[in-house]
Amino acid sequence: MKAYTYSEARQKFATVLEEAERDGAVEIRRRDGAVFRIQPARKSNASPLDVKGVKLKISTSDLVAIVRKGRERG
Repeated sequence: MKAYTYSEARQKFATVLEEAERDGAVEIRRRDGAVFRIQPARKSNASPLDVKGVKLKISTSDLVAIVRKGRERG
């Protein structure tokens, strides 16, 4: 894994990102000794519109009535 100083990483940021993508991770070290790791986020095949269902203790007919009532107000 390649390591950069903070200054180097700032100057070569595009290169740092490319190396992180290619090699899996890159470390950046500050003068105070702190070390940070940049790595690519996992790509998801899920649609952003996939939403987990919510279990409600309400019947279908009650839900339909609530929706109809809401539409009448609009």
